[in-house]
Amino acid sequence: MRGSCARRAGSSRTSPGSDAVASAVEGPLRDRLRQMFPGVSGRRLKQWLERGRLRVNGVVVRRGDAPVGAGDRVELGPPPPEPIPPPLRLVHEDADLVVVDKPTGLLTIADASERERTVHRLLRDWLERRGAGRVFVVHRLDRETSGLLVFARSRAAREALQRQFRARAPERLYVARVEGAVRADAGTLTSRLREDRSLRVRPARGDAAGRDAITRYRVLGRDADTTLLELALVTGRRGQIRAQLAELGHPIVGDRAHGSRRDPMRRLALHAARLAFVHPDGRHVAFDSPPPPGLRGPPIRRPGA
Repeated sequence: MRGSCARRAGSSRTSPGSDAVASAVEGPLRDRLRQMFPGVSGRRLKQWLERGRLRVNGVVVRRGDAPVGAGDRVELGPPPPEPIPPPLRLVHEDADLVVVDKPTGLLTIADASERERTVHRLLRDWLERRGAGRVFVVHRLDRETSGLLVFARSRAAREALQRQFRARAPERLYVARVEGAVRADAGTLTSRLREDRSLRVRPARGDAAGRDAITRYRVLGRDADTTLLELALVTGRRGQIRAQLAELGHPIVGDRAHGSRRDPMRRLALHAARLAFVHPDGRHVAFDSPPPPGLRGPPIRRPGA
């Protein structure tokens, strides 16, 4: 390797773009690094190599024993972007929105029981540390439900997305395992839901006030005592799927609040597996999240498939 030599011997500067020392001699890359950065520990140098921060004549080199010529240019690049904080999984990020995969047990936004550890707070702090602006809530998932959430990165993007949710335009598909054998291979659940005094979502009885809730379903598979369902939201009421399946007589496995008697997965067996909508820039986008073990069946079908 041959190149220009631009860095003064004896300097210990560790900023990105550090170049080869003028008096360098041929040898392994690790010796050149010790000469360039005499105050940096061997452990730190190893981390730089493992993370792909070192380039020789513009090419990433990860081995400390790689040979380097006296005239070769050695550069230290910037650190990699900070990864999204666990337990979130980054599905997509662009200038307008962020799509993440939420685990069960994590709130979307703060409530009276939890102010700090929420999806919104984790994303907000992550973007602030990167100097990447703000994040805005578009929709929510229950604490016990895992799967896909989209957040906006501007007020304009939030409004564009929320208009679609109000118009029931986004495609929102869930996978659930329910107790018992659902007889019909497909169907539509239609009911009116209300919140009781404890804020639990229940079917409205008689003349009680309630809000219309509509969910379409199809059976993905059956075993001895449970049924695996794909569910498509038409309306998006809080707790809609859980309340309607319980009303059908097939509560979601692990949903003790709605009468489930089993909990083999030690979690609510409900996962938001697909989210599709029109991006603020006009493109149609779709995102998928593989269901966790215990909720896997045939592939989810796209419309028209």
